[in-house]
Amino acid sequence: MQGMIAAGDEHTAAAGREILDRGGNAVDAAVTAAFVSFISEIAMTHWGGSGLATIFDPAKSENQGQVFDFFSNMPGLGLTHPTHEIPLDFTKKTVDFGSTTQDFFVGRGSVAVPGALFGLCQLVASHGRLSLKEVLAPAIRLAHKGFIPHPYQVATLRVLKPIFTHSPSIREVFRANGRFFDDGDHLHIPHLAHTLESLAAEGPSYLRTGRLGQQLVADQQERGGLVTQQDFKRYKVRVHKPIKLSYRHHDILLPPPCSSGGVLIAFKLKLLSRFDVAAMGHGTVDHLQLLFEVMAAATRARRHWELARRYLEPEEAMARFLSEEFVADFASEVMMALIKGRPSAVVGEPHGPRNTTQISVVDESGLAVSLTTTAGESAGYIVPETGFIPNNMLGEADLFPSGFHSLRPGQRIFTMMTPAVVLRNGRPRLVTGSGGSIRIRSAILQTVSNVIDFDMPVDRAVNASRVHLENQALQCEFGYDPAAVAELESLGYPVNRWHTMNMYFGGAHSVGFENGNWVAAGDERRNGTTA
Repeated sequence: MQGMIAAGDEHTAAAGREILDRGGNAVDAAVTAAFVSFISEIAMTHWGGSGLATIFDPAKSENQGQVFDFFSNMPGLGLTHPTHEIPLDFTKKTVDFGSTTQDFFVGRGSVAVPGALFGLCQLVASHGRLSLKEVLAPAIRLAHKGFIPHPYQVATLRVLKPIFTHSPSIREVFRANGRFFDDGDHLHIPHLAHTLESLAAEGPSYLRTGRLGQQLVADQQERGGLVTQQDFKRYKVRVHKPIKLSYRHHDILLPPPCSSGGVLIAFKLKLLSRFDVAAMGHGTVDHLQLLFEVMAAATRARRHWELARRYLEPEEAMARFLSEEFVADFASEVMMALIKGRPSAVVGEPHGPRNTTQISVVDESGLAVSLTTTAGESAGYIVPETGFIPNNMLGEADLFPSGFHSLRPGQRIFTMMTPAVVLRNGRPRLVTGSGGSIRIRSAILQTVSNVIDFDMPVDRAVNASRVHLENQALQCEFGYDPAAVAELESLGYPVNRWHTMNMYFGGAHSVGFENGNWVAAGDERRNGTTA
């Protein structure tokens, strides 16, 4: 089948292309690419993580848009031992990102219930054309042979060295021969190919009730973790209707909760729709000022969203937060700031997992898939004799504003991940998403606006310079007109100039429709590749 794919590594994209060549559809290709990305993009995502997928199927008469939520749950259902009897394996690691450091926690006590295998298997079963065995074949082949990772992945591994050398099991893979993994080294994870072959044969039951789940749970119970067999048995992939937002004669499909990102992007698009963005011109001082104010408004509104989602049912929380009455108050604040030429107040935000990757696929039938996955930074160990690296979602302070391990067992964890599909006249125009913690919102907002407001080709829309509001300043990526940035500063807006394009600003690997053809664009900030 003909199609287009954009992803974060050449192995990932090539695997999706191989499945399309074999007659698979966009869902088969996206799932295959995701399974391969767990190896080829191991610094960004892996098997023990979670994800979200937004799908649009024009062949359906109803429910054309669906969101598959297979994000992590808080573990601990039916825990058989008091946590004080076996000390929680929960260790702080400080990671130096160059411009800043951040603390993460790893170990068995950092592992949330992994949803990726459940979600990807269900996607194939419900929307794919091929068998799970066929879909897993490229990943199994890569696991058997191993490969030489791209320098981008190696550089990211280097940054995360304190985590990828945390335990003997992970050091055996990433610190062989007495030194840490380096450019040109061959990566092979023992036992992983056999684990994938068993998954292909047994399906998700291999994790839910089978040997993989049993091994993971036994390791958790013996060494200070919280994941139980009951957590696996009761875990469910949730299928939702997407948030459907009209924006300048387009319909934008965004994931609802557990994605806070979808709700907050919808809020920002509602604000942006009240202004003639195209007339401002891309990258002008007026455009930069508007982006600052819209992003600042979202930081102030976010606390209202956090309260609403805590005390109201999701549908009611979204309805109130995205109501015209609520948005209008913030739109008035944005307008007054533009008129006065002075910056509005900015509220600080917590970060989410930084290591996230995006896959976008469309096939010749118009079936579109936007798929985002993450495993945090990894829990710093490998489950014995499986090659399975768990997540460290419970070690991300920003996901637990009330304190670590504060959620009740079985509760879904919230995320900023926001796989999105943009429709025009009922057909996909843009399939996009991004990694990058709270920068996910900025990356997707600007990519969508670049396509719709400025009618940019997809490649330019994805790789145009971006801004993001953080640390009380507009982080301004290299490429903007210095005179426009200087003029913004003269109005009193705090600006931090970046002298390069940088992965900090996300990785919005996207597929779009322009001039009667499908085109794909990889985000150069994060080694984007297309096929």
